[in-house]
Amino acid sequence: MSLFQAPTGRVGCLVVLTDASAWPLTPQDIKAADMVARSDDCSGSATHYRTMKRRLIVTADDFGLALPVNEAIERGHREGILSTASLMVAAPATQDAVERAQRLPSLRVGLHVVLVNGRPKLPPEQIPALVGERGEFASDLFKAGVRYFFTPGIRKQLESEIRAQFAAFAATGLALDHVNAQNHMHVHPTILSILMKVGREYGVRAIRIPLEPFWPSWRAMRSNGGSRLANAAFLGPWLALMRLRLRLAGIVTNDYVFGMNDTGHMTPQHVRAFLSHLPVGTSELYVHPATHTWPEAFPPDYDFAGEFAALIDRDVMRAVQTCGVTPVTFTEIAAARGA
Repeated sequence: MSLFQAPTGRVGCLVVLTDASAWPLTPQDIKAADMVARSDDCSGSATHYRTMKRRLIVTADDFGLALPVNEAIERGHREGILSTASLMVAAPATQDAVERAQRLPSLRVGLHVVLVNGRPKLPPEQIPALVGERGEFASDLFKAGVRYFFTPGIRKQLESEIRAQFAAFAATGLALDHVNAQNHMHVHPTILSILMKVGREYGVRAIRIPLEPFWPSWRAMRSNGGSRLANAAFLGPWLALMRLRLRLAGIVTNDYVFGMNDTGHMTPQHVRAFLSHLPVGTSELYVHPATHTWPEAFPPDYDFAGEFAALIDRDVMRAVQTCGVTPVTFTEIAAARGA
């Protein structure tokens, strides 16, 4: 049985808390968290670690991209730790993803806005500034970001496409749990402003902040310290401003993410390491799972099957319990904070 099948209740030795009593953190909570953060494992009682109030959202991106992705997401939720999925509304297997989600009422589903590395929802002729000759979005993130910021008149086309994707999600009848974007393009100031504007009309209550904290990330992986530090230092100031904008608009966010520096390689071993070093607060661990590869799979070096294996790995599931992690969803966070 999945740790996330029930919105509240008891699973094994772990009590799942979903009410507002979890906020705010007390000095005692922070002191307890610091003591455990100095350890490299989570040995000990779940009751002790539960006082740290470390919450975890486990999200699979690219829901709808391909049948093996959809199969992994369904099984990851039924059999493992997956609580949440981000739906691509114009992908090859979107309809299959929607049908699976409708059979899984406990799976929380959000909108994965695609403005790079994919196809649009609108006909290409309606958004010529956004797509190339093949009718697809750009794959060069830097060039796309510059074009989206500086091209005259492009904001109108961006808003039309983003609105079409929100409308397509609404048409599924699924409750909107959260919003994020392909390759985290929602961090782009132009796109974030449009997401907030259009999202308000569709009841957006939560948006991902892709901030992977350096110290817990480094302690878990013990690799690529320079790039982990550079990402945290470079993105930190902008993401702090992004968080402020969202909170002033009444939109809740996660505190941290894990999976950005190791995207495509969130194997069982890596996920267990991250679980041992989660900081106090709400972390989102995101993956790109698939039961097996498929001809169009991209990037080619991603370990899609390894990321699926992490979702249903017994040792990972045990680590969630022994590390005193409380599984939550964006919907529960928003409800607890009155958003």
